[in-house]
Amino acid sequence: MKWLPLVCMLVACSSGAQTLTLFDLSRPVDVNALPHRGVKLSQHMWGGEGVLRIERASSEEKWPGVNLKAPGKSWDLSQFGYVKVDVRNVGAARGRLSCRVDGPRKDGKTESVTEHVELAPGETQTLQVWLPHGAPKAAGLEFIAMRGVPVAPSKIDTAAVPQLILFTVKGKEQFKFEVTNIRAEGAPACFSRNVPDPFFPMIDEYGQYMHKEWPGKTHSVAEMRARIDEEAKELAAYPGPDNRNKYGGYTAGPRLKATGFFRTQKYNGKWWLVDPEGRLFWSNGIDGVRAQNHTPIDEREHYFAFLPEKGAPFSEFYSRGSWSSKGYYKDKGRYRQYDFTRANLLRKYGEDWEGDFADVSHRRMRSWGINTVANWSDEKIYLKRRTPYVVAVHYGSPDLKASEGMWKKFSDVFDPRFREGVAKRLANEVGKTAGDPWCLGYFIDNELGWGSETSLAVATLQCPPTQKAKMVFVDELKAGYDGIAALNTAWGTAHVSWDALLKSTDAPDEVKARNDLRRFYARTALTYFQTIREEVKRIAPNQLYLGCRFSNKNDIAVRAAARVCDVVSVNRYRYSVAEDSLPQGVDVPMIIGEFHFGALDRGMFHTGLRKARDQEHRAELYAEYLRGALQHPQYVGAHWFIYKDQAATGRGDGENYQIGFVDGCDTPYPEIIAKSREVAATMYELRLEN
Repeated sequence: MKWLPLVCMLVACSSGAQTLTLFDLSRPVDVNALPHRGVKLSQHMWGGEGVLRIERASSEEKWPGVNLKAPGKSWDLSQFGYVKVDVRNVGAARGRLSCRVDGPRKDGKTESVTEHVELAPGETQTLQVWLPHGAPKAAGLEFIAMRGVPVAPSKIDTAAVPQLILFTVKGKEQFKFEVTNIRAEGAPACFSRNVPDPFFPMIDEYGQYMHKEWPGKTHSVAEMRARIDEEAKELAAYPGPDNRNKYGGYTAGPRLKATGFFRTQKYNGKWWLVDPEGRLFWSNGIDGVRAQNHTPIDEREHYFAFLPEKGAPFSEFYSRGSWSSKGYYKDKGRYRQYDFTRANLLRKYGEDWEGDFADVSHRRMRSWGINTVANWSDEKIYLKRRTPYVVAVHYGSPDLKASEGMWKKFSDVFDPRFREGVAKRLANEVGKTAGDPWCLGYFIDNELGWGSETSLAVATLQCPPTQKAKMVFVDELKAGYDGIAALNTAWGTAHVSWDALLKSTDAPDEVKARNDLRRFYARTALTYFQTIREEVKRIAPNQLYLGCRFSNKNDIAVRAAARVCDVVSVNRYRYSVAEDSLPQGVDVPMIIGEFHFGALDRGMFHTGLRKARDQEHRAELYAEYLRGALQHPQYVGAHWFIYKDQAATGRGDGENYQIGFVDGCDTPYPEIIAKSREVAATMYELRLEN
């Protein structure tokens, strides 16, 4: 057999677009000549096409994979929007495969872009890597406090891509992937390769990008107001799905025990919520149903074509902000901010805009098939009690000082002030949401830093001796060991006394101390969930405790949540959740607190955490995700993040994602609305299927 080099070729698609086939696997390839590490490579046929099979050969290699180098020096991908690879999991276990597209440095950091897919055994997906294309003059422009920007030098030189890398992660699990149809295709997603001069200001009086047109862009107040009547006709034509009661429960299904409040029940092998009237209910929600949408102004005034003078019309939408978990404004103190969205709502609806916005939001959700006002929403809207709702609860308490987290440190759950802080915050719900039949329940906290199965215990030992959690941990170790010498022997330490251990801030050897660390981690997790549950049920015994909205999690934390919470919540930014699972032996209801997809075809600069090609693709991804969650036996709901796009110039931490059901001018996106109605119309029938 004659071995042929991997080649690339340009072919025309039926749509008129072009595809660049990067590797021709239809002919024999000397796979052993491909640079690879920790994997075994072979070539096979799959559906009449040549495929490259990648199998784990080493459990020690940190990034097992294969480098696919361009013939010659590099590929010119400057005319393409994506690199795509069709991937099939032919192994026995769920696995994750990543694709990295490199620039000339090939360092995996400063000049590369990476995406991944997770596949169940037998599953096939297309791994898609978006190619960032910069504009020629972008290097002369400076943008601050924005995650995504309209023009920028590309992170990689797409005209000179030297290689792709297909890889997974270190581990003992055996994986076996087959890849084929490795190509570049699609048009570049770039706002403007010819940058206007001058570029600033770039944001118009309505908070929109000035230098581009797109379907649905707002050009005048008259246009805004005309959309009120247009939408009213549409909402009348689509009043909402059939067979629903006032809560959105399924009246064509069985009637179960009615308690007057929402509860959970397993029915025909799947977990459900049951509404106050005893009807099956699946929580199809949207987060952030609120008008507020501030963007910082300080040090960026030149971005904006219109900012009202003090005392002028629309100046009431200035305010002061200080929140920024990361980014440019972090630790800068209070900054001036402006809310273009609320100004637009005043322009659109007039002086009673708050009431009109609340009213249309409820009518929209009913029409779209949305039955839950989800987290981060405005109580002025959800307390109208026209749509079931959840409540976001955050509180003050002492930190576990050495812990880490994306939004905040973990609480010291052994300090009495932890319980006091939770109780004080929940007391605000008495006479308001506690005892309200429309209230599903409470999410307490969001995306805490749960870390590994030992992280919180290690952090506890790194805290000062006055930390309550550390005192409890040391007391536990005293009770479990016959003196400090016994602990030193087990842990390989040299503490001269228990008091010395209490004063030490050194981390132990996690391997030697693993059993003790895991045990205290489990105690911490259980104390956290149990304390909160007790306070929730004391204030609102009939509402559900919906958990902490895991973003990262481990089995110990999840098992603790499953023991205590009415529903275990996760924020799940993936393309599919159909194959999600809890630890073995755990069978409890779950709910998705956040997911989204975004695209760059409607005037925004960042797609959010999961990318779509355009609005049609975004709508398809939404429908696919929701249907997967509906078919999952444990999920009792999924909540989209968020109701409206974030400000084009970003919130305090720079997030400026195109992730709304409506834009910043209060105009719904027709593509995702149509899909929402389509999925909602049959969602109960789909969930009831075996």
